Amino acid sequence: MRKCHVRKNDTVKVIAGKDKGKTGKVLRVLRNEGKAIVERINFIKKHVRPNPQRNVKGGIMEREAPIEISNLRVVCADCGEARGFNINVLEDGRKVRLCKACGGQVSKTA
Repeated sequence: MRKCHVRKNDTVKVIAGKDKGKTGKVLRVLRNEGKAIVERINFIKKHVRPNPQRNVKGGIMEREAPIEISNLRVVCADCGEARGFNINVLEDGRKVRLCKACGGQVSKTA
């Protein structure tokens, strides 16, 4: 398993590639591959065969493809900056991610 700075439900900004500058929510993180699937980012066209048992129509379908985690940056909800975060431990033992720019809480970890 690789260590990664992106978690499910994080808001991220794409910093490289064809969708550079777009933001979206992380739907799934593929840690072994070092990739993540982000909502409305990196669309591909997939040819789908009809399957009546699963009630699937055939044709060309668009869906999100995995994108490299190194091309994503976590966005702070408070300041809108995407400069990264620091991990701090609260008094009750919980870990939180704090924005480097404004010091606001990005999200909870562990």
